[in-house]
Amino acid sequence: MLFTLPHIIQNSARSFPEQDAFRCGRDSMSYGELDKKTDQLASHLIMKGVRKGDRIGVYMERCLETALAVYGIMKAGAVYVPLDPSAPHARTRFLLDDCGIKHVTTTAKQRRKIKAILETETNLESLIGIDADLTIPSVSWDAIFKIDLSTYQPVKIIESDLAYIMYTSGSTGAPKGIMHTHHSGLSYAKLSAQVYNITLTDRIANHAPLHFDISTFGYFSGPLAGATTVIIPDAHTKLPASLSALMEQEKITIWYSVPLALVQLLLNGVLDERDLSPLRWVLYGGENFVPKYMRELMGLWPSATFSNVYGPAEVNQCTYYHLNTPPETDEQIPIGKIWENTTYKILGEDNSPVPKGTSGELLVRSATMMKGYWNNNVLTKKALYTEHIAPGVEHVFYRTGDLVKEDEQGNLIFLGRNDRQVKLRGYRVELDEVEAVLGKHDSVEEAAVFILENENNEKQIAAAIIGTKEIEQSADHLIAFSKTYLPPYAIPNHIYFLQDFPRTSSGKVKRSEIVKSLIQR
Repeated sequence: MLFTLPHIIQNSARSFPEQDAFRCGRDSMSYGELDKKTDQLASHLIMKGVRKGDRIGVYMERCLETALAVYGIMKAGAVYVPLDPSAPHARTRFLLDDCGIKHVTTTAKQRRKIKAILETETNLESLIGIDADLTIPSVSWDAIFKIDLSTYQPVKIIESDLAYIMYTSGSTGAPKGIMHTHHSGLSYAKLSAQVYNITLTDRIANHAPLHFDISTFGYFSGPLAGATTVIIPDAHTKLPASLSALMEQEKITIWYSVPLALVQLLLNGVLDERDLSPLRWVLYGGENFVPKYMRELMGLWPSATFSNVYGPAEVNQCTYYHLNTPPETDEQIPIGKIWENTTYKILGEDNSPVPKGTSGELLVRSATMMKGYWNNNVLTKKALYTEHIAPGVEHVFYRTGDLVKEDEQGNLIFLGRNDRQVKLRGYRVELDEVEAVLGKHDSVEEAAVFILENENNEKQIAAAIIGTKEIEQSADHLIAFSKTYLPPYAIPNHIYFLQDFPRTSSGKVKRSEIVKSLIQR
């Protein structure tokens, strides 16, 4: 029986020890090797005094050692905390302090950044994965792999223990740590492996960095089925043509990423020169996928099923919508139906259920749901909705903050964030709807819509556009195009043309940074 996430590796190592568990570049690791090496890491951490529930940082690029860190930390009874190496050092220090992290797993490539972080006082006591002359003790991976396991005693952990903390941006400006247990992580692995029918023969492309929540698909769901997870090296994620060549070489069967990565592959990945026939499933999530791009990509990959995956990091995933044929219209793709072991509500502003077909906030109750936010009871309480069923009986839901409606087929349609809804001249406007309309234009590659204030402090809709040179000559043309789909009060007042958008490490557009840059012009 599987009760915790480390059971995934232990079970797969018994069943098929020689099967590749993870690959990255020219390196690979079998399930048998992974099981042993993660035992060695766990043994080292225990000898260092790590106890059940302690938080251990993972400060790495996309590499094979990330899998060792994830499972080795959990085997020690500790909690892994992904740290983004591309983040400002101040943010990393905040996470180290907020989580009380004393030990960090890393690689030699991160030596310079680690050294810079250590220039300011931290709680760090040791580093694993780097052998360098630093201000705190460190040990190389080679030294870890020489540890004798004859006296190793596994730590007893149960499904309700914490497994990992995933930090994400907070509305107050300070990052918030999403706490997941072994139960929620394993429940996600089981459900996603079932929905996408992952098998021993699958080769999963893990495009997301470890600090992005969709990485758990490759790290948990794939190993649960005995599949091989191919970690995409950082260099390949920046070069679409190189990425598509890697997909062909590795015979990828399942892909999962944000839509941006797929659009870049379509536009610059020379896909017509690649044999990607093994690809059977393309999963995307995090943002809307512009239908015109999806149609073109599905035409190139006719044997692949596309799936719109929805779920905030707080619940891992909760809905899916499969497409076996290209969308016929530019209508937004539904986020689909709620999956198993999960229930939901759509509530209005007064917390009462809305009629079918009416917009409301989506609330989710699932086995995959977080325990709460680390070190923030106030935020946790705000994010959760408690339904009192009977004396002593309560159902707890997570408030997604996402506005949805249910269509006639029972599919959920994503309408935007409740904090992306604005009121202009008495009218409610969904900024995501304006983005979707602009994205329909053939010459628009990507659109970001936001609110600006004029000299009279009046709110106005503005849009930043990445597009062809032809469209850059005519903002009036785009405004006229918008009038075809939008009511007068939702038409953008200003159009700006940019070469690229500032983005998070997971590829999402940082609209606030666009606004700042425009104000400074």
